[in-house]
Amino acid sequence: MFSIVALFVSVFISAFSQVLLKKSALKTYDSFLREYLNVYVISAYFIYFLAVFLDLIALKKVPVSFVPVAETSSYIFALLFGRIFFKETFSKRKCVAMLLILIGIIVFIL
Repeated sequence: MFSIVALFVSVFISAFSQVLLKKSALKTYDSFLREYLNVYVISAYFIYFLAVFLDLIALKKVPVSFVPVAETSSYIFALLFGRIFFKETFSKRKCVAMLLILIGIIVFIL
């Protein structure tokens, strides 16, 4: 059970690191170096490294066939983070897609 939770936490924080990279990309910087060496980018890569570490821990116990199912939850996290951090709206297509992903995850788990 811990390994499955670690896998989903890994996907969650990986999606959050993408938010940090997008926040960095939306800003303008006065130099090329600051564009790639700023708090957002460094934090995002640190968080992504942590996600990979959690993946490695989880993959010791989680069946490989479950990994693609868990990874699809990143689309849900990306939509939620887009709404929270960038005020993006949910279209009907996005809501249907999120529902289908959730149904797929539930069906696979059961």
